[in-house]
Amino acid sequence: MREAGNAALMKRKDLLRGAFYGITAASIWGGMYVVSDVVLTVIPPFTLLSLRILLGLLALWPIFRRAGGSLPAPRVMRELFIVGFVGLGLSLGAQFLGTDLSTAVNGALVTSASPAFVVLFAALLLKEKLNPRRAIALLMASAGLIVILDPARANFGEETFLGDVFLAIAALTWGLYSVLVRRVSIRYRLHTLTITVLGLLGGLALSLPASIVELSSKPIGPLDAGTLLGVAYLGIVSTALALLLWNRAFALAPATIASLFFFAQPVSGALLAAIFLGQTLTMRLGIGGALIGAGVLLSILSSSTDAKS
Repeated sequence: MREAGNAALMKRKDLLRGAFYGITAASIWGGMYVVSDVVLTVIPPFTLLSLRILLGLLALWPIFRRAGGSLPAPRVMRELFIVGFVGLGLSLGAQFLGTDLSTAVNGALVTSASPAFVVLFAALLLKEKLNPRRAIALLMASAGLIVILDPARANFGEETFLGDVFLAIAALTWGLYSVLVRRVSIRYRLHTLTITVLGLLGGLALSLPASIVELSSKPIGPLDAGTLLGVAYLGIVSTALALLLWNRAFALAPATIASLFFFAQPVSGALLAAIFLGQTLTMRLGIGGALIGAGVLLSILSSSTDAKS
């Protein structure tokens, strides 16, 4: 009985830590758009993505080595490269293309489908079940997101069709990436630093060639101190730190629960836009944020109940 109680306590602690890491990562990404809007006027998308990945690697590699990290077997390395290629190459690349060819509102709405894809791939690859309480939590959080984003502002017309397709690909591949991170964490018992570093290398395998092609038609504009600071923030905070936290969240929490942490992104984005860009806080944000918070809390409580039983 004591061993079962200790195991349940450890599970609850892991879940709470995972929630903290995942919500923090999503909140960082919510604020990332405030910086990206400025930097992307000077640096084209795939080039910025490559710079983000390179800076992320430069930030994490010394920590990885200092922590005694070592490279896994070649077969495992190949799998981690593929995971990074899917998440940091395909997903982020498709998101950049989609945002460029569609609209910001469309992008926010379409990519918000990522948690649903996480649930789908968690069932297919991890055999995780979406119990009724977790399903209700997902519906509550999704409803909160819809309230915040207001689908009436979207424009899914013929002129945005191609961009919307890329955005849908981004949402699907990010859901797949997140579940693959949990699967390799469970299967190989790897340190999150190892998964993150090798994943970044996998993403670079796509973003770097794309940026070379891109620069032939879209050169980098004039760089000033603000742009350089923005690039540093995107690489070190939004890529190295946030990605490490997100991967750790999926290592600690079931994917069907960790998927809900993604919904912190639009809430933090709206709050930071109000603080730094002078945008008005609305009642929609308050109602939507409350629904998202209630959904996340319900999912955590339901998992805690499961751990006791």
